[in-house]
Parts: sequence; C-alpha cells; structure tokens
Amino acid sequence: MDDILIRKLRTEDAEDISNIYAAITQTPVKDDFIHIITVQVDRKEDASFVAEFNGRVVGYMISIVISGGFGIKKSTWISNMGVTPKFMGQGIGESLARKIFEFSREKGIKDIYTSVRWDSPDLLSFFKTLGFDRSNFINLRKVLE
Repeated sequence: MDDILIRKLRTEDAEDISNIYAAITQTPVKDDFIHIITVQVDRKEDASFVAEFNGRVVGYMISIVISGGFGIKKSTWISNMGVTPKFMGQGIGESLARKIFEFSREKGIKDIYTSVRWDSPDLLSFFKTLGFDRSNFINLRKVLE
C-alpha cells in the first residue's frame, strides 16, 4: 500500500495501538499496556514504529534493544505487534518489520529476535516469511501462586 506511512511511535499513538490490540485479541486492554506504550516512546535506543493510513494508526511494531543479556551481543527483540484486522494481509506488518531491520542495521545490530506461540501458525508463518527461524533460546515460565 503506497498510502501507508511508517514512522516512529509517539505517545499519542497509545490509544490507537490499544484499540488494535483489543481488536486482535478480543479482550479489553489494561491500563498497564497503555503505560508500556507510553514508556516505550521515551526509550530512544529502541525501535518502535507505527503504520499510519490517512492520519490513523493501522499497525504497530514495538521492539527493544538489549545489550549483552544472557551472553548474546547487542540485539533487537520484537516484543509486540499488531495490524488492524481489516488491513491485515496488505504488507503493513512486513513494512514495519523492514523498518526495524533498517534501524537495527544502522545501529550495527545483526540479530533480531521475537517469540511466537506455537498455537499461532499465522504469526509464525509471518515471521518465517521475513527470514526468522528457530534460535538458540528456549522460553521458560514459572507460574507464581
């Protein structure tokens, strides 16, 4: 889509991003999610972008840059993304990812990571088409009582 503008995340995007997230997950958005988005704006080292169509945010990709965590080199981690359901399948997610790739290259970062649930084949397929593959990490979880 030629009319899509990819730009850096801004504080005022938090509500639009929350609405996209709610539309995808079919769950209400909690205040802490909005807070995470607004905090992300202040993190100048990170690469978080939105896709805008006719002045409206229709997609987002939030990533963080980690230096030296768990014995790896400086890397970019895509932590959250979403595209308004009616705009899915139009290349917006790919454009957002490519912008993060470009940002990472400019910072000298070669490794980009993300996590995908195994029961999300559409998301897994999306990242595989971008060249992602299994990494040397295993996600671990502890449930607190």
